[in-house]
Amino acid sequence: MHKLPAALWRRRRHHAVTFGIGAAMLLGGCAVGPDFKSPTAPAVDRFGSQALPTATGSAPGDAGAAQAFVISNQLPAQWWQQFGSERLSALVLEAFAGSPSTASAEAALRQAYANYQAQRAGLFPSFDGKADAQRQKLNGAAFGAPGAGNFIYNLFDASVSVSYNLDLFGGERRGVEAQAAAVDYQRFQLEAAYQTLAANVVTSSITEARLRALLAAQQSIIKDEQDTLRVTEARFQAGAVSSANVLTARSNLAADKAILPTLQQQLDQAQNQLAVYLGKAPSERASSNFDLSEFTLPLQIPVSMPSELVRQRPDVRAAEANLHSASAEVGIATANMLPQIQLTGSYGVESSKTSSLFDNGIWSIGANITQPLLHFGELSAKRRAAVAAYDGAAADYKLTVLRAFQDVANSLMALQTDADALAAQYEAADAAKQSLALSEKQLKLGAVSYLDLLTAQQQYQRANTNYLTALAARYADTAALFQALGGGWWNRQANPSADPSAPNTLPPPIVQPVAGS
Repeated sequence: MHKLPAALWRRRRHHAVTFGIGAAMLLGGCAVGPDFKSPTAPAVDRFGSQALPTATGSAPGDAGAAQAFVISNQLPAQWWQQFGSERLSALVLEAFAGSPSTASAEAALRQAYANYQAQRAGLFPSFDGKADAQRQKLNGAAFGAPGAGNFIYNLFDASVSVSYNLDLFGGERRGVEAQAAAVDYQRFQLEAAYQTLAANVVTSSITEARLRALLAAQQSIIKDEQDTLRVTEARFQAGAVSSANVLTARSNLAADKAILPTLQQQLDQAQNQLAVYLGKAPSERASSNFDLSEFTLPLQIPVSMPSELVRQRPDVRAAEANLHSASAEVGIATANMLPQIQLTGSYGVESSKTSSLFDNGIWSIGANITQPLLHFGELSAKRRAAVAAYDGAAADYKLTVLRAFQDVANSLMALQTDADALAAQYEAADAAKQSLALSEKQLKLGAVSYLDLLTAQQQYQRANTNYLTALAARYADTAALFQALGGGWWNRQANPSADPSAPNTLPPPIVQPVAGS
């Protein structure tokens, strides 16, 4: 046999190594399993069964102007500022800074990103250093020389080892993809927490203002009834009316006074709830004393198209991220059924004396391959489970989209009916107020009985309560529509300096899906 020249041997060995590395890199570029694609938006051009009108109806009085619907995705990122109350805007930002719900969501995002970084480290070789010092005693019998006696010696060694999992079928990269999708999921969960918190603060403030108005209206009715009772008692002393009229007046006054504690309890509960949204105990927060007249009704309502809503609603984006993660898990389960290759190597020094430790080098290099052979259906069952989880995530995503469309449709319909209801309630309250004023004058003249006045008072009380409720509902349902449309967070990302005090919810960059083989 002829020996190859040394130069030719080295060249062939170099080519072989280069080929091996290139093949490994080529194989490492493949990834089994499905390549994720964002689901297609439903092919609908409107949210409800009817086409979107250009505007709502209008009504006289406060917040009675028509609200115009404009097809646009330019919903303000700080949409709560559209209500025209600086105190309300300050309260929302205070809630952002102090609420435990947003703090928990932010911590979950940081945790997901740390897990992503840990998973991503698996794409690179791992290096470990080791140093060891031993003093050993051996008997010569261990070497077949029982008469040699004992040997006592020192052994020092230091080494660096490297290991690398050759990701032939993309299992590691699918794992990184799954963790990146988990970061995306927590990103939108955090955004949803901010939007929900803002909506809760706004609606709680509106509720507080409504209850405060109802309390004031009830106290006004009670004052009028007290005046009526004094007149009735005076007329009874003069013999103009019977004692039954006096008893009726007293009973009606007592019944209306009994309503006050219930309204006060509801007001206290609304204030306590608002304190919790701000991250404070009820005893730590002073009342904000909101009044309905403090708010301005937003008259221009940007409404996104259905195809845009799926990219704007945080809950829909979170459901999509969950679907993405489930898709990557299918790839991981598939890769686990295929061969796994690990490359290892080490280099170090070893000596019986520290003075000559670096004179004796030692090294090793190796590779091992593992091919699952018989797991009694474990791996295939895990892959079927991953596929089933993906199917479930797909169904959950579809349901989330449908509910998002439902929320917007309900909110749009609510704004239209709110305007009509406010107009009707304003007319009823105005008529009841005039009727009550007329009955009070006629009672003093003796033209009507006290029962007639009582009936007029009850009608006005109900009409005024319904009017205040309809007025507050128009504000609250507008806030609900802003939340249903996604809250405008994408406009904050496009212009993050629009409000420096707004929370920074921008997540770490998302790793793109791995290209399949």
